[in-house]
Amino acid sequence: MNPSLNTETKTNIALPLSFILFSLAAFITSQFILLKNGDMIVQGIFRIPEVWMAAHLLLLGWVMMVAMGAMYQLVPVVFLTPIWSEKFGFIQFSISAIGIVGFSLSLAYYIEIAMFTAGLTVLGIVMFLFQMWKTIKKQASKNILTVFVGTALLCLLLTISLGILLVANLVLNNEIMNHFALLKTHILLGLAGWFTLLIFGFSYKMVPMFSLSHGYTMKRSIYVYGTYVAGLLFGIISFWIDNEIFLKLSFSLLFLGFSFFVIHIREILKKRLKKKLDRAFMFSLVAIIFGWILHLMVMLNVLFFDLSMSFIGIFTYLYIFNWIIFSIMGYLYKIVPFLWWTYRYSEKVGKADVPVLKDMVNDKLGVLLFYSFSISVWGVALAILYSSQAGFNLFQGILTILSIVYGAAIINVLRQYK
Repeated sequence: MNPSLNTETKTNIALPLSFILFSLAAFITSQFILLKNGDMIVQGIFRIPEVWMAAHLLLLGWVMMVAMGAMYQLVPVVFLTPIWSEKFGFIQFSISAIGIVGFSLSLAYYIEIAMFTAGLTVLGIVMFLFQMWKTIKKQASKNILTVFVGTALLCLLLTISLGILLVANLVLNNEIMNHFALLKTHILLGLAGWFTLLIFGFSYKMVPMFSLSHGYTMKRSIYVYGTYVAGLLFGIISFWIDNEIFLKLSFSLLFLGFSFFVIHIREILKKRLKKKLDRAFMFSLVAIIFGWILHLMVMLNVLFFDLSMSFIGIFTYLYIFNWIIFSIMGYLYKIVPFLWWTYRYSEKVGKADVPVLKDMVNDKLGVLLFYSFSISVWGVALAILYSSQAGFNLFQGILTILSIVYGAAIINVLRQYK
């Protein structure tokens, strides 16, 4: 694959890298915080300030910021239109970074200023949404990827709006609306709406790109989108009217939509020219299988059992790591070398010797990291399930070390080829 094919709409490399490097620091920090508070976590006590801090560093600082950085790089490539304003993007990064760090710290130590720091975070996110809206609307012809990404961005807007209401409840000690309905809707739209729909959308670009697939149809993506979004809508309704039938219908539709996605990705891979896929990229494909299994697990539990708080906590943890974070880690392990190769060597192709893209990152290390991450995440989940302090300390300690090694591997791509 020649990474120079999409250089006409490339973004200033400093912009996506700013988000990515910040997100790596937030990821590592969140793992240290979780390790420190293992005694509370293994008891099933998740709603404590320190865990809130770690969760928001993980979801906002790591997952959302790396998603923003990736979108600054991928949106121009996918939609063939340049970023609306790179200067605005750097300002948005600064506000988002300050807001997320401040908000995470205020949740644990300074709840009195949480509304202010939350406001900064929201401002950064709204600026990002405005940037993406101004960029995507310039797309000459809209397609199904536009729909996936656009809906994901809408879910992000709704998620942060509900988050503001939740923070207001904490600060004012007054339930503005049904607190648990707000919380469940906030989590559903954040995890299954914003992150999952975004991964769906960009997977439709990155899977064919990294597997060199051609001649596939995108018709099945319409069923993926329609079924999954319907599941989200029924889920939200079920939370607010407390209807068990709607809840069961919701998670059945979410599982069906995810199943359509798995089938479609499989069909795309059948059309690939690259018979031997890069091992690090395959981790993103394994994450899809994890995501499908987790959707199946929660559907079966909703249909036939009463969901306990312990199950919800463990499932949410596995969903965040095994589906969302693993997808991002696998793609990022390919995106950063692709980004750096394009920046350093795309204009030198045919004029001088340049390194091969696959040599930009240690693929063997990536495989070791990803296998170790998988084992450790399941180890943490089982430790929480069986309230094992020793097990949690062991596997969370390994996860913390692995997060450092992963961050170093990504940064090493930039250091080796300056």
